[in-house]
Amino acid sequence: MSAIIDALGWTLLHFLWQGALIGLAAALALHALRGARPQLRYLVACGALLLCIAWPAFDLMTRLDANAAASAAASANDLQLGVSRDEWRPLMSQHMGLVVAAWAACIGALSLRTMVGLLWIQRAARHGAVHAGLQQRTDRLAEALGIARSVRLRIVAHLASPVTAGWWRPVVLVPASLVSGMPPDLLEALLAHELAHVRRFDYLVNLLQNAIETVLFYHPVVWWLSRRIRAERELIADELASAHAGGAHRLALALSELEKLQFSHQRTAIAANGGDLMQRITHLLRPAPQRSGWKTAAPAMVLAALCLTAAGCATAGDPNAPVDKPAIADFSSCKKPVWPESSLKAEHTGTVTLSFLISEAGKPVESKIVNSSGDPLLDEAARTGIMKCSFHPATRGGAPVAHWMKMQYVWVLH
Repeated sequence: MSAIIDALGWTLLHFLWQGALIGLAAALALHALRGARPQLRYLVACGALLLCIAWPAFDLMTRLDANAAASAAASANDLQLGVSRDEWRPLMSQHMGLVVAAWAACIGALSLRTMVGLLWIQRAARHGAVHAGLQQRTDRLAEALGIARSVRLRIVAHLASPVTAGWWRPVVLVPASLVSGMPPDLLEALLAHELAHVRRFDYLVNLLQNAIETVLFYHPVVWWLSRRIRAERELIADELASAHAGGAHRLALALSELEKLQFSHQRTAIAANGGDLMQRITHLLRPAPQRSGWKTAAPAMVLAALCLTAAGCATAGDPNAPVDKPAIADFSSCKKPVWPESSLKAEHTGTVTLSFLISEAGKPVESKIVNSSGDPLLDEAARTGIMKCSFHPATRGGAPVAHWMKMQYVWVLH
C-alpha cells in the first residue's frame, strides 16, 4: 500500500509540470488556430484535456510496474528518495500520505457536488411542467436536426437559461421566465441550440470533462482547457442551430434577449453549458474570416511535436523517472561491510535502508540513509561498504541511465 501511495503522490506532483507543458502547447496551438473554424479548436482543446489525464495515468502505471519489477529483483526504485542537493524530497516523502489523503478528500467533495447536480436535474426532469405546444416544436426541430431519439421538454422555475441533460433519454429544461417573457420564434431558436447539443452527444463529453476536472482539480490548466472546450462547443452548436432556427440573426437576437432576462435577475450572462453570450452573438453576426487547409493545422502539429520532445527530454534527465529495468548490485565486486568494533561489542543489530544514485556506468555517485538501523555506526558502515560495489545500471528503452535505487542491509549476529 505504501508503494501505491508513493507512486500516486509523485504522479500527482509530476503533473504540475506536465500540465503546465500541455497548457503552454495548447495555448500556442489555439492562438495559431484563432482564425480556424471552432470545430478544429474544439478538437485541439479536447485532445489537450485528454492528454492531461492520459499522461499521469501512463506515468502512474509505469511507476507501479517499475516498483513491482524492482521488488522482484530485490532492488526497488524509490521515487521518494532524497538527494543531497534536493532536501525537499525526503520532506515530501514523509508527508506523501497526507498529500494523497487531501487529494482524495477533495475528490470526494467534488464528486458529491456533481451527484447533487445530477440528482437535481433528474428531479427537475421528473417533476417539471409539460408544455404541449413547446413539446411539439421540440419534436419538429429534433426531426429537422436528424435526432432519432425522443427528446423531452420540461418547464422549470428558478433556472437561468435552458439546460440539456441525458444522452439515452435526453431532456431539455426550459426556465419558466423564458416561456412567459420571450417571443415564440426566439424561444424556438434557443431550443434548436439545445437540440444541437443532443445531436452531438455533448452531454457525454461534458460528463468526461467533469470527471477529469474532479481528478485533476488542483491544476489551473485543466479548468482553463475545460472552459475553452465549453466555449468552442457553444459556437459549434450555434452554427448548427442557426441553420434550423431562421438564421444567425434570429439566434443572435434570442441570445440577446436571454442576456437581458439574466441581467434583470442579476445573473451572469453565461450560457447553461458554457460560453459567453456576447462572444457568441458577435460570432453569429460578425464571424471571423476562416482559414483552412494544411497551413492552418501545421503550427499546431509543430507545437505538439515540440511538446512531446520537451517531455521526453525532461523524463530522460530525471533520475527519479520510471525505468524499464532497475539497477542491481553486483556484490561479487566488493567485500561485505565491516562491522564497527564498538557496535559488535555492544551486540547492536538492525536493518538500514539506503538509497544510491547509480550512474550510467554502474557506479554509485551519491548516497543517503533513508531509514536508520538505530545505530549510526552501523548505518555509516553499510553505506561506506556498498559505495565500493559495482552495479548493473538501470535501463530505459534499452539504454543505461542514471537512476536512484533503494536497498536494505541487515546486520545480524550469528
